[in-house]
Amino acid sequence: MSHLTSPGHRRGVAARKAPLRLAVPGFAHPLVAPAEWGGLQRAGLPLDWVVLGAAAPTGPDSFAGGPGGRQDPYWLSAAVPLRSNGVRVLGHLDTGHGARPFGELLSDAQRFLNWYRVDGFALGRCPADAAGLPGTRRLTGALRTLLPGAHVVLMHGTHACEGYAALADQLVTYAGPWSGYRWSQAPAWTAGHPPERFCHLVHGVPLTHLDEALRIARWQGAGTVYVTDRTDHGGGRGALDPWECMPGYWDDLVSRIGPGVSE
Repeated sequence: MSHLTSPGHRRGVAARKAPLRLAVPGFAHPLVAPAEWGGLQRAGLPLDWVVLGAAAPTGPDSFAGGPGGRQDPYWLSAAVPLRSNGVRVLGHLDTGHGARPFGELLSDAQRFLNWYRVDGFALGRCPADAAGLPGTRRLTGALRTLLPGAHVVLMHGTHACEGYAALADQLVTYAGPWSGYRWSQAPAWTAGHPPERFCHLVHGVPLTHLDEALRIARWQGAGTVYVTDRTDHGGGRGALDPWECMPGYWDDLVSRIGPGVSE
């Protein structure tokens, strides 16, 4: 049975025709990727949110990204124009699948607020199982106390248990390669929530499959996406971070996103 005809993927006409928005999970540092950050500052882009201070962890027991030890003028120069254009800027907090100390996360969140006036937070490597719910509930509650009205995104990277939907504005329920995405399925409970509650991040998508990837996102009820042809395969150089560079087909992606674009 093909992906797009599977009953498990039928989310209704409204979900499939809803306009998509773009999320940017975090380019490399603006000093390294000035073109990427500069490209986001163009007015009128269908951007939902952009993550500041994101980075891939160097090992399973390490924590990555964050605001750094002092205000960075390059991060500030990237954040201010985005916020002026009405784009949400989120500070990246690596939870380490729930292993990161609570105090460290709040300290990082406060620095993001003090230095970059972020609009909310993206919780990287967020737990997805029921055991992680109490800790995530405590953390999201504290973040909303620090910043009333904060936009909170839980970056599970996989479908979490339904309890997490009550804790955040949006759940990243897929983050991975195209090879897995094209055969993925959304659990039945997600059909009870509007598309703006879900985000999918997909790497390794060839230009020839870009339209198909966007159809799958709509079919599964995701209202926010990021699709890139970059991969995490580094050959002799080791694994790469597929999110740190802009997609080679950025203009094509932007042209396919937004009101009036549906399958």
